[in-house]
Amino acid sequence: MTPTAPGHPTVRPARRGPLLAALAATALVITLAAPAPPAHADSGPGAPADTTPPLKIDTEDADLRMPGSAELAPGRVLDIKSVVETDDGDERREDTNAKVKFALQAEVLFGKDSAKLGGEARARIKEIAAEAEQQNARNVRVFGFTDNLGSASHGIVLSKERANAVQQALAEDLDPSVQYEIRGYGEQYPIADNTSEEGRKRNRRVEVSFPRTG
Repeated sequence: MTPTAPGHPTVRPARRGPLLAALAATALVITLAAPAPPAHADSGPGAPADTTPPLKIDTEDADLRMPGSAELAPGRVLDIKSVVETDDGDERREDTNAKVKFALQAEVLFGKDSAKLGGEARARIKEIAAEAEQQNARNVRVFGFTDNLGSASHGIVLSKERANAVQQALAEDLDPSVQYEIRGYGEQYPIADNTSEEGRKRNRRVEVSFPRTG
């Protein structure tokens, strides 16, 4: 059983590192729950964050009165999520207000049914380590996943071995004080349909995530 959880041919960009080149690639998904704050003259990448407090809601307003004894929940700002993926789907980055998550397909990192890092794997993992260092991450999660081919027990073992290999490569570039959470989930939590090879390829992956502090 595979519980659900919580893709494009074009000319590939120059080898600046797929995760950097991917900024010109594909999907951006943004979810907003409140009107955007007014633009400021100093807005831009280097501008300070907008610290305007959220709009206060008068819970006693007759137009907002709830039936019976029900009450309005406290106002909150919903998370913003952006997704950037390379044209071939080999690498994916997700950003939210709270964390950064990278997903690398297994074929990018390993040989078939192997947990030994390939020739290009370390360069790609270094990009992730550089981002973690920029975010001053002190806790890093490394989770491995497989498709549903083969036995479930083999998938658990292989995904954990692959997560371990990625963690060890990250540790070569990150501060020794960084704490890691390493897990192998096997075929659990697929992100695509396992009935096609394209879907299974996406499910064979290692995810690295850490809190956003910058």
